[in-house]
Amino acid sequence: MNKFRALACGLIAASVSTFAMHTPAAAQEWPQRSVRLILPFGAGSATDIAARLIGDKLSAKWDKPVIVENRPGGDGLVAINAFVTANDDHVLLYASSASFLAHPYTQDKLTYNLERDLAPIAQVTDTVLSISVPATTDIKTIADFVKAAKASPEKYNTAGAAGLPQFTVEAFVKDQGLTTTNVPYRDVVQAARDLAEGRIQFLLSSMAVMVPHVQSGKARIIAIGSSQRSPLYKDVPSVVEAGFPGLVVETTAGFYGPSSMPLALRKRIGNDVIEAAKDPTIVSRISATGQDMRPGGPDDLTATIKKQTANTAKVAKILGMAKK
Repeated sequence: MNKFRALACGLIAASVSTFAMHTPAAAQEWPQRSVRLILPFGAGSATDIAARLIGDKLSAKWDKPVIVENRPGGDGLVAINAFVTANDDHVLLYASSASFLAHPYTQDKLTYNLERDLAPIAQVTDTVLSISVPATTDIKTIADFVKAAKASPEKYNTAGAAGLPQFTVEAFVKDQGLTTTNVPYRDVVQAARDLAEGRIQFLLSSMAVMVPHVQSGKARIIAIGSSQRSPLYKDVPSVVEAGFPGLVVETTAGFYGPSSMPLALRKRIGNDVIEAAKDPTIVSRISATGQDMRPGGPDDLTATIKKQTANTAKVAKILGMAKK
């Protein structure tokens, strides 16, 4: 009888142990090793700056290294594919929604599914985008650019940060009946440099990559790519004020985990991200780059992506594009 009782107790203990591995308590054991944080943008971009600041904070809290990996290129697909194929719950993706929302319209075949493969963890910032021109031009407004481009067809080069911004610039050019040369960029930081040197004449990108060139006197921000002005450049009108609401681009940067990551763990990581994102020093440094802090959990990020997906569909309609 004692042997049967011992066996029964052993089975019960094993069952409890197995159950515990799938309960919220198991989330407390994560991470057991270093965490890879993959980004679809290069060093110096708005997303990169925020990722490194928050990554350092998370590393201290978790007592495990958070290693940021910049994987620009392929319209964001290089980073997303690296994340999806990692098959590792210690690999996270930190990306702005601009990195993937246009893919259903621009890619003939997608190697990932947004809803299936990217599990929302936390939203962090809204990236403030800006429209910039070289300081050497006489262009002071978007209307000035449209007039100049119509007067000199094929003279001007346009670009946008990979993903949704580039998609939006293409829609703007078509809607205004312009003939410009679209210049695709693997890395938006390089696009900002080229604009400062006059190789492109119109760029829609995060304000973060443009601030150094504006401060050096080589670039001019002529509009803010949102419905409201930026506190950093109060004298610069929004694209809505400028009369070009089609250039409004809403992008939210957030953390994503693999599809296999339990909701309890995603919520726990999300809480840690939110805590880090509310640190006054981090808020000050990120805000200074032209990003609005908007921390939230998995449900918040899910709702945000849903809204921005609908807005992307409107841009696609202007371009006459259907989902592929």
